[in-house]
Amino acid sequence: MKHVLIALGLILFISCGKDEKTDYVAENEAEIVAYIEKNNLQAEKSQSGLYYVIDEEGSGNRPVASSTVTVAYKGYYTNGKVFDQSNAEGATFPLQKVISGWTEGIQYFKEGGSGMLLVPSHLGYGSGDYNRIPGGSVLIFDVHLISIDK
Repeated sequence: MKHVLIALGLILFISCGKDEKTDYVAENEAEIVAYIEKNNLQAEKSQSGLYYVIDEEGSGNRPVASSTVTVAYKGYYTNGKVFDQSNAEGATFPLQKVISGWTEGIQYFKEGGSGMLLVPSHLGYGSGDYNRIPGGSVLIFDVHLISIDK
């Protein structure tokens, strides 16, 4: 009987976790769509659920997922509160070492390009809190791809 109760408890725990993630996907989608409408943005949606806006495509090469890039950026929530930003010279990092929304999204730009990434939580930091970013958060990034370094 004890093993049956433990098994039922695990099933309940696992199924609750899946419902929570599903709720964030639906909530994030609604939050992003509302933000796009409120700000009159012309955004594209990828198959993964990432939304992006290309203000300036750029004229250089496009990075690939294994590229190291330098990007000037500002990250904020849909309420406008900034949680991170680089200086004008940007930050350099390999695209394989960042959130999947960035790995995918930066590849839509060519060197010199700029725009916005609207990242649902499943492509960001997920459903758990990360540093000062609350779990389930939609993240918005204004980005300028300065260079592809590798």
